[in-house]
Amino acid sequence: MLDNSNKTYKISTSNESGNSNKTNTTIKSGKMLKKQSGMTFIGMIIVVAAIVMFGIIGLKVVPAYLEFMNIKNAVKKISNDGAFSSMSKKDISNAFDKSAQIDDFTSVTGKDLVLAKTDAGNVVSVEYQKLIPIFANASILLDFNATTAK
Repeated sequence: MLDNSNKTYKISTSNESGNSNKTNTTIKSGKMLKKQSGMTFIGMIIVVAAIVMFGIIGLKVVPAYLEFMNIKNAVKKISNDGAFSSMSKKDISNAFDKSAQIDDFTSVTGKDLVLAKTDAGNVVSVEYQKLIPIFANASILLDFNATTAK
């Protein structure tokens, strides 16, 4: 008597048009096994590492943008003041510094503001850069610019 339980057979299925299907089925020891497909463990580790890296960068960059939004709102608040067109540089600087204390930002002070007088009135602007270290010698440089010009 012959023992056929150790034989392996490969079966490729085909559809009605005669094209072979991509699913290969192997019969071994009387059980049908399908070819496995999906992400490998190393592939999953690479994807998780990429997500973590972008998450770390995002967590370090978002506070700089939030601070910029506070600075931009402070400049806008000064420009919406009724006496803005007649304010001196010192008055504008003091008003900006008060907003800086309230909103708790330190990247820009009233001394960093640039005041220009135009036919339309005063124009206040501020430009600054923020250097954010990521790891080792890698960092991100962000340029910000806020102005009252329309």
